[in-house]
Amino acid sequence: MTGCQGELVEVEFEVYIVDTDGNVLVDEKLTSLSNGFIDFWLPRDKTFNITIKHDDKMVESKFSTFEDDGTCITTMQLT
Repeated sequence: MTGCQGELVEVEFEVYIVDTDGNVLVDEKLTSLSNGFIDFWLPRDKTFNITIKHDDKMVESKFSTFEDDGTCITTMQLT
């Protein structure tokens, strides 16, 4: 069995997720899980912009939830 482990375990983040129509789905402070990840349930077949902030670092990215899209995103890095 394999798994992923994020670097920032049980750390608070400011998370903002908006779809391409401008609908805000997430705008809150969330704490990462014991595996270092944050889990979201989002509508299928949509594209989203996400901003994640922690301390003085931030990452902005785009992702989508279409059938062939991955369900685990590990490429976003706070800078």
